[in-house]
This record gives sequence, C-alpha cells and structure tokens, in this order.
Amino acid sequence: MSMRNPSTYPSSDPIRLEVYKHLLSAIAEEMGAILRKASFSPNIKERRDYSCAIFDAQGNMIAQAAHIPVHLGSMPLSVKSAIAKFNTHGEHLFSGDTVILNDPYLGGTHLPDITLVTPVFLNVSELSISSTNNALPIAFVASRAHHADIGGMTPGSMPIAREIFQEGLIIPPVKLVVAGNLNQDVLDIILSNVRTPEERAGDLKAQIGANKRGADRLIELFLRYGQDDVSRYMQELLSYTERMTRRLISGLPNGKFSFSDTLDNNGITNSEIIIKVTITINGATALVDFTGSAIQQESSVNAVYAITLSAVNYVFRSMIGLDVPNNSGCLLPVQIIAPKGTIVNASFPAPVAAGNVETSQRIVDVLLGALAQACPDRVPAASQGTMNNVSIGGWDPERNQFFTYYETIGGGMGASSSENGVSAIHSHMTNTLNTPIEALEFAYPLQVNQYSIRKQSGGKGIHNGGDGIIREIKFLTDAQVTVLTERRSTSPYGLAGGESGKMGENRLTHNSKDIVLPGKGSFLVAKGDVLSIQTPGGGGFGKRDD
Repeated sequence: MSMRNPSTYPSSDPIRLEVYKHLLSAIAEEMGAILRKASFSPNIKERRDYSCAIFDAQGNMIAQAAHIPVHLGSMPLSVKSAIAKFNTHGEHLFSGDTVILNDPYLGGTHLPDITLVTPVFLNVSELSISSTNNALPIAFVASRAHHADIGGMTPGSMPIAREIFQEGLIIPPVKLVVAGNLNQDVLDIILSNVRTPEERAGDLKAQIGANKRGADRLIELFLRYGQDDVSRYMQELLSYTERMTRRLISGLPNGKFSFSDTLDNNGITNSEIIIKVTITINGATALVDFTGSAIQQESSVNAVYAITLSAVNYVFRSMIGLDVPNNSGCLLPVQIIAPKGTIVNASFPAPVAAGNVETSQRIVDVLLGALAQACPDRVPAASQGTMNNVSIGGWDPERNQFFTYYETIGGGMGASSSENGVSAIHSHMTNTLNTPIEALEFAYPLQVNQYSIRKQSGGKGIHNGGDGIIREIKFLTDAQVTVLTERRSTSPYGLAGGESGKMGENRLTHNSKDIVLPGKGSFLVAKGDVLSIQTPGGGGFGKRDD
C-alpha cells in the first residue's frame, strides 16, 4: 500500500496517533519478551523484574511496555545521564554502542537495577562512523532489570547499609558495547564483583539482545514511515498525555490537600520517619510538595529523587483512568518539590537499596491519601505498602557454587468505593509476578513449605481490603538472609471509615523455636530452618453498620 507524503498528515490526526501509540509500545513489549526468554535468572525470567521503553532524541520517554512503575518513571533520568556523559565529556555515541549504568544518583533506583541505553541512528551505512562524525541519535531504547546480585556486603545486594558503597558495585555511564562488540574489560570488572558471575553475564547479554531488537524495530519504523512523521508523532504522544493529565487535574477541586504517614523504622534505629506531602491544585496544574518529610536516614531506606519522581508519575497516570500512553508528558503539568537531603531526595553517599522498594510504596500511600481528600470516590484505601523483600544467598553444595535468590512477595490491595481489594497481588510501584514454587526449588537449595492466602488480613469495610500472603521457605543449606519489609508496626490505612489492613509478620523457626523477626535485618540461618513471611492486607473502604 502506498503512503501519502508525511507533510500532508495533520499534526494531530487521532487515528495515526493511536497507531503510533501501539506501534511504539509494541516495540517495547517485544524487547521485554526477548529479555525474558534470553535471561538466566528466575528473578527476570519468572518474576519479570524488568522494564523496557522507547525514548526520543532528548531522552524523553515516549512509550513503554506494561512493566514496573518504579523503573519506568525514573528511566528518563538515566537515559538523560547517558546522553549528558557522551555529550559533555568529549565522547560520542555511535551506531552499535550500548551504555550501562546503575548509579542511583544519575537516574537509577538502587544498585541491583542495571540500565542499558542504546542510541538509534538512521541510515547508518551512509554515515562515516568516526570521532569526527556529527550524526546524532534520532531516538534511544533502554532496558532496566533487577539483577539478583551486584556485590556488596550481603548476598542479593539489599543490605542494611550505612553508605551506598556497602550496597554493591556502582556503575557510572560507560559503554558495555562498542560498535556492536562487547566491551569485555567492562564486563570483567562487573563479573569480578558479584557472587553469581555466570548468571549476571547471561542477564546482561539478554538485555543487550533486547536493546538491539528495540533499535532494529525503531529503524524499521523510521524507514517505513519517514523520520519526520515518526518524530512528529513522538512529540504528539507527549502532548496528548500532557493534555489528558491537565484534564485530570482540572477536574479536581482547587485547594491544598495534605497527608502524612510513617515508615516503621530504618532498620538500625526505631526513630519515627515521616513522609509528608501537600498537593496544591490550581486549575490545570499541580504542585506536589514533600516539605516536612524526615531527613535522610543512616540506613538504606532513603529514596533518591528518581524514585519520588516515579511515584508521582505513577499516581497521576493511574488517576487519569484512560488508555493514555505512560510517557514523560504526564509530569509536564506537575511541579515537584522534594527537599535535598531528605528521605524523598537523598544526597550521596546515602544508601538507597530499600528506598526503591519500600519507601516508594509509602510515597504512593501519602500521595493517594492526599488526593483522597480531593476526590474520595476515586482513590482506594492503602494497599499493603511494602514489597516484602527477601534475599537469600550462600553456598549450594549440590551445584558446588554460590547462589543468590531475591524475591518480592505480594499482599492485599486496598478496597475502593466500588469493590473489594484484590488478594495476594503485587500493587503500586511493583508489577512483578511471583517465583513459581517449581522454578524456585529447581534453581536453589530451598523448599517451599507453604504458599497461601493469609485469610482475614484485609481491613473490613463496606468493601473489604484484599488479603495478604503466607510464604514459608525451608533452607536446605546454611545461608544468609536479608529481609526488607514494611507495615510490621504500622497498618495500611482504610478510607471513609474502613478498617486498616492487618500488619505483616516475619518469623523464623530455628531448633523448633518460633522467633519473631524484625521488619528489616540480615541474619544467618541453618539447614532445616524455616522462614515465614506473612504479608499485610489492604485497607477497607467505608464504614459497616454491623
């Protein structure tokens, strides 16, 4: 079928806009399929703890797959950090290059989340690829995956640390692939600092393959429809999401809406850690101000700015309620104030491993709590408010090698004005699956004794909160365990008179003794011990008369 001259298309043709939305998101989905199928680790292959997205030449996210919210909202900052590195330091990006980074202070989330950024060039065969080449990328593709170990003081790289250097290897933006060839020196440095080098190499090469597929598909798209047309509609997609966000905000009442909640503790001390937000709605714009939140902590519960940005992006995007592309346009009508040196915008070298997984959830809780005052019928009660992180590592005697296992465990979702909360599900900033029992027991010296719904853990109300999960793991060898969990001393709140969800519990059976564990900690276990993670339920909605 012949194509019309792109200049004849209206700049906001709604049909073409919808077509491009699906074309670009399909590329990101295909990248994710490649990454999942080629990866080595159960965390990526089974749990799908990864994200893929498409970016324009300036590093704005244009399209994404339906992957992990906490990854996707922050990835534009990593892409822009990669662009800045190779624009301002006398270095250049060329066809076939791929940049790797995980630095949380350059757009990352925490060190296990490794991002690969690949520039996309058009008609590269006609370009002179040299240090004097002035050709610039026309787009970028990126993938981010949670690697089960990146070094540091504990297996799984999710420790109770006091500085980021204890959490693992920090990777600034460097080229992992140069002109299509693997930079073996960079890979060797990474593999020499992790406990499971073969698995890490396999997962990184899967990311490289995913990025290459994404770049190839984008080139096909540009060649088929023309650079002007594709680039124009990339910007139209940003504008469309911006318009829909402004429409959402315009539908809210003007005013200031404040809410605060607390983290249980920082894993070292029991001091109160407040997260506070005030959302000011003024016409079609919103000001999200976290002034009043606690100062950054001496442990790893700190969130970098990229995490806070992701949480704000997630909440406003979720509130739109339409099939709008999740891209950088969502935050254009939103101003964020996150004071430097606080729990929501930590300063280097603060540790941040739990900020990505735990503090991000509480940031969402306070944002929704504030918005519930503006539109009570559209906001659900608090979900479990934690990702229930479990990292296990040690020596596998059968395979004669180190192993590292990482998982987040679902819980109860908060009820809404129209329905009960969903039970036993990942919610808000995580969108992963579980590790199937068969895959877990095949890959690790572990045995799952129980995996069930935690009955009656959801808060009661006219609509009940969802129930949590019970996951019991028996150790078939000695190991070290780290748990990073929340809502063990505070409950997920209910709304409109609904009851709070039940708090979670962590327990260890050792020598027939039942030991209550803290919400955060690292400890040694012996062969035959059993770890029980009982996750929180969601809050209820509405007061029952009975």
